[in-house]
Formats: sequence, structure tokens, C-alpha cells
Amino acid sequence: MSAILSVEKYRTTARAQFLAKLLAPGSKEYAVTPLRDILEQRRLSALFQPIIDLKSGEFLGFEGLIRGPADSPLHSPINLFGAAEQQGLQLELEMLSRQIVLETFARLNLPGNLFLNVSPETMAHPSFKNGQTLDFLKRLGIAPERVIIEITENQPTFDFDAMRDALLHYRGMGFKIAIDDLGEGFSSLRLWSELRPEYIKIDMHFVQGVDRDPIKLQFLKSIQQIAESCGTQVIAEGVETEAELKVVKDIGIALGQGYFIARPSPTPPLTATSETSRVINSSNIAIFPKSELNRRSQTTAHKLLTYVEPVHPDTLIDLIFERFYGNPALHIIPVVRNSAPLGIINRYNFIDRFSKPFQRELHGRKPCSELIHGAPLLVEKNMPIEELSHFLAEADSRHFADGFIITEHERYIGIASGQDLLRELTQMQLEAARYANPLTLLPGNVPINEHIERLLHANTPFVACYCDLDHFKPFNDTYSYRKGDEMIQLTGRILNWACDPKLDFIGHIGGDDFILLLQSRDWKTRCEQALRSFEQAASLMFREEHLVEGGYTSEGRDGTVKFHPLTSLSIGAIQATPGLFVSHHEVSAAMSEAKKMAKKIQGNSLFIEQRNASTPGRITQ
Repeated sequence: MSAILSVEKYRTTARAQFLAKLLAPGSKEYAVTPLRDILEQRRLSALFQPIIDLKSGEFLGFEGLIRGPADSPLHSPINLFGAAEQQGLQLELEMLSRQIVLETFARLNLPGNLFLNVSPETMAHPSFKNGQTLDFLKRLGIAPERVIIEITENQPTFDFDAMRDALLHYRGMGFKIAIDDLGEGFSSLRLWSELRPEYIKIDMHFVQGVDRDPIKLQFLKSIQQIAESCGTQVIAEGVETEAELKVVKDIGIALGQGYFIARPSPTPPLTATSETSRVINSSNIAIFPKSELNRRSQTTAHKLLTYVEPVHPDTLIDLIFERFYGNPALHIIPVVRNSAPLGIINRYNFIDRFSKPFQRELHGRKPCSELIHGAPLLVEKNMPIEELSHFLAEADSRHFADGFIITEHERYIGIASGQDLLRELTQMQLEAARYANPLTLLPGNVPINEHIERLLHANTPFVACYCDLDHFKPFNDTYSYRKGDEMIQLTGRILNWACDPKLDFIGHIGGDDFILLLQSRDWKTRCEQALRSFEQAASLMFREEHLVEGGYTSEGRDGTVKFHPLTSLSIGAIQATPGLFVSHHEVSAAMSEAKKMAKKIQGNSLFIEQRNASTPGRITQ
């Protein structure tokens, strides 16, 4: 176990600057609670906030938080350290804060190590480096091996060599090293790379809302991967909700801190709450936020760019002929003067013109500027692909065939063609379809398989359901594809409503096929409710006569007229206990077999395959 001391950081903000001026000598507030009197009278107090081990559920320790006098405007640490900066008392305040927290920590006999939050300015001060801190710790009965120096930077650190030497000096005396607020500071990444600290604290900005923000999720994943490779333990600050704690724990981050775990207190608890313990001890995995599946807005025209050596407008047509003749793959030659694009020469137009007799002899010695017809289409490299497609569609049709010029600040940097744009758009659509179904916007094959692998890797029991619509093609043929799309969207909404967003995952693999990965204990009830809801909602999509008859007739591809029952929903479910499957391929195959059995049951049905039981279960609606 360990305990953490942190002098809360002062950030220079407009509000803090205003308060510092308000507390300057001569102001009313300054006269009531002068900062120097507070320091001389040691009128500071310490609170402690637990930090928890996300594997064992035990407290690693406590972070010490400083407060000023309760009856003073300087009670807030922002005001306190803001006033200290304005009055040149930062060093005195930090020294006293460290002493107060250390003394309180020792008096409370809190267990474990101590993370000592120290600014670079204080670290370089002789009183810190010459052994006074060691003497003070000895008097308090705290061994230096229990102390971790946590570097907090409020401004850029440019002297990395001095910083590294100082930290190595303290490490040699028995202290460990931590870097605070990774992702917020100026030099923490470089310090991490050069110093290899034992601990890294991730700034709370990247933790709060991580269950809803795929970018923050990716950031935390990347930091955790780096930490694992260099033997560093990560502390996630600012955990304020159960959902955030679940995600942080599932990523593999070692330690957590925040209001959901425990609030700061003069007498902190020594064990986790039942609510926190429940989350940590649960075998369930978190539902990660959906990634930004359509990347069109992120892909720009720059990706289409091909650099082709441009020609000057005075270049002879003979040389243009030689370039096209010598390079059959060359389709466009840009004409540029002083980096400013003037036009393009298209291979097919050029060959069409000069394939006629005597054209080269008549025009070969003329400048290529005579081949330019009309202004070229210029596209800035940062234009999004989707915007470019609309732009090109509205422009003259010749630009699609002739190609267009890509610029940077109106200067030539390359060329692209309409074919290049179509190829990229097609690839983007295919890629997006792997991650999300465009009709329902639900996760597609890739995230479905990734979630199954996460469940298997965590040895988490779950239920996998393959959901499929019965007699769906006749519905499409009878009511139109537009109505068919509405039926698929309705099915997606009903299945989504049946899921617990904290525990259950829904995906759409295409067409009328959906996948549910359920960790809810009442999963069976949820499936039954989905079947009842579908039966009620789908009935509104059929005409009255078809409801009365229980179906409708339609002509098949062979010309025969057949009667088809009303569209129904079949769910094939398998219970995946730990060790039963080793990959998403096996889970997928088992789900498919269960779905086939469900579809053999008339009407809305749930078929449950229990591999460890002699007889599969069947439930019909």
C-alpha cells in the first residue's frame, strides 16, 4: 500500500489572477487573512484521498491535499497558490504544505508509501537537496523507500539534463519517481522517456467521460501499452462514475483515484466502499464507446495527391509528347509558373489531337500553354474528401476526366483524378461497413469480433445471441425495399432497448442479422421482451388484410405464387462459460447453429443451446 501527498497545482487563469490581485497588500481581504501570517502561524490543514489498486481492490495509499484557513478566501488551493505566486511566496508555501501533510500523515499512522508532489523549483532548492527532507522524514518515522517524488510542472521544463540529474540523485537516496498529469504538462512525455519513472498519473481530462469518448479511450489504451513496455504503473485520476471505473479497469490500468472511489477527508477510510468493491470484483467487462466509424470528415484531398513534375508554360509541345511517350502510366501533366498552377494537359486529349497527320510537325515547336483550355480545378490539400466529392460533382464535368490540381496555400503540390477520388470513396465505404452498418449505425463485424475476444480474454461468462428476421425477403418484395429498411431499423431499435447499456453489446453484421453479447443476469427475460416488443411493433407495418390472413402471397423467381407468413424474429442463444470457446470464430459458428434451430420454430422464437446440457432449451413466443 502507498500514500500520496500532492500540493494541488495552481494553474494561471483569469480567475486566479483576479483573486491574486484581490489578495494583494492593501486589499480588504488581504488585511483580514494575509498570506504571510498564515504561513507563520502554520494555518494549513491536510485532507487525504485514497488511491485504489484496481486488481486487488485494496487502497494503494492516499493523496494529501492542502487547504488554507476555513474562514479565509485562501481556503481554496487555487486562491492560496495564486496569492503565493503573486507575492513571491511559492517556495515557502510548498515547503510548509509538504511538512503539514507529512506530519498529518505520520500522526494518522496511515499505511504505505508516500507520493510527494514536488515542483521543479522546489526540487532544485538546497533545503530539499541537501538532506533536510531526509532528516525530517527520519524524525517522523517515515523511511525514504516509502516516498515517491511526484513531479508537477506548472510551466515548461527546458533544462531536462538538470531535471534528470536531480531526480536520479533522489532515486539514489531511496526515493521512487512519479510524473503527474501526463497529457496536460509540457515535458512529461520526454521525462517519462528519459527517466522511466515507477508511476505515471494520467490527467483527469482523459479519464472523465472515457466511457463515452472513443478518442479518450484510445489515448488511455496507448498510454497503458507504453507503460506496460517500460514497467511503469499508471494512475488514472478523476474517476467520478462507475462507468469510468469499469473502462479504466478493463484497459488494464493499475491504479485509480477519484470521487467515485472516495472523496478527500481529514480522516480517510482504509477500505473501499461496497459499491467500488463490487465494480472491481465483477467479472463483467465494460462496454467501450463506439469509435468514429465514418472517417470521411478526417480524410482530406491530400491522401489523393500524386506528385508529377510540372512543366513551365513555355515548355515545347515536343517535350510534352516525349514525356507521354516515355511514360505510359502518365495521364496528367500540370502546367505551373512560379508555383502557381495555370492548367493541366490530359494524356487522352493530347493524343487525340496529335494522332492526326502532321500535327506534331506543325505544333511541336510551340509552347505547351496553347494546349490549356479553361482554368484548372484547384483543391486545397485540407479539403475533406466528402466535401471534395460534392465540389467535383457541381463543377464542370471535364474536371472529373481531366483531373484536378491539389494546392497548399494556392501553390502547386500535386495532382489527382476523379478516378482517384472514386477509388478512395469506395474504399472508405467498404472500411466503414466493417465497423458500422450504415443503415442502423450499430457496430459491424470488426467491433463485434473485438468485443467477443475481450469477453473471452477476461474469462467473463456471457450469452451470445444471433437474431434474424424470418420471411424477410417476401416482405421486401411485397412492401418495397424502403419498408424493408424500416423493418430492419425497427428491429435494431427494439434489440437495443432490450440491452442494458452498461453490460450488453449489440451489433449489426448486415442485412437483417443482428448480434447480442449479453452480460446481464436477466438476459433471458430481455430476449423474451424483445420478441414481444417486435411482435407488437411489427404488426403496425402490415396491412390489415395481411394481419387477418396471417401472411400474404408473392411470386417467386420461378414464377410460382406462394403464401408467406408474416415476418417474425428468431433468436438463437448460446451460453458462453469460461473455457468453452477460445476465439470469436468458435462463438460465431455456435451462434449460427443456434439461429438455424430458432428459425425452425414457427413465429417469434428464442432457442437456447446449452452445450453442457443433454437437451437444448426452447422458448417460443
